[in-house]
Amino acid sequence: QYETVDSSSNVGWDASIAFDASGHAHIGYVGENHTLKYTTNTSGTWVMTTVDSSGDVGWFSSIALDASGYVHISYFDWITTWDGDLKYATNASGSWVTATVDSNGEVGWYSSIALDASGKAHISYYDYSSWSLKYATNASGSWINMTIEGKVGGYSSIALDMSGNAHISYDYSYRDDWDLKYATNASGSWVTTTVDSY
Repeated sequence: QYETVDSSSNVGWDASIAFDASGHAHIGYVGENHTLKYTTNTSGTWVMTTVDSSGDVGWFSSIALDASGYVHISYFDWITTWDGDLKYATNASGSWVTATVDSNGEVGWYSSIALDASGKAHISYYDYSSWSLKYATNASGSWINMTIEGKVGGYSSIALDMSGNAHISYDYSYRDDWDLKYATNASGSWVTTTVDSY
């Protein structure tokens, strides 16, 4: 069973989906004219909202819902060639608010977002400028970002355990090597492991 959610021109790139406690879908994706769009069927029909139209935005989106059902989206703002930012949007205040999380180089590829019990965001992403896996969180009240490992970080996926520790799977891809890797801060500091080697 399938249906067309948004039939606007050239939409749906880099879509990410999450479900609320009632089983309704929430989707973040690239909209027309390279905007970040969000749609949900909570009302019984699909309702679309343009969240960010500030530039070439919405790429590599990842969506999560907090315990209150508010939406949190990480995404990439492709400013120019070889320059881009990791951005974040949420409607937790009752209206959509966007923020730049990391603007140091071309950062924000392959973002993945998870929320802790307090509704704070934890994001893994790729720094294309330095070919590095990075991690950002606003758990302290302001955004903090750090590099976890160099020469890696493509296609990351993040999840949090019951204690709020981060666990990230990602790709090691440098020259002719292709490995599946895993990083976690469960011990109090970041530890990386090769899971599967080419």
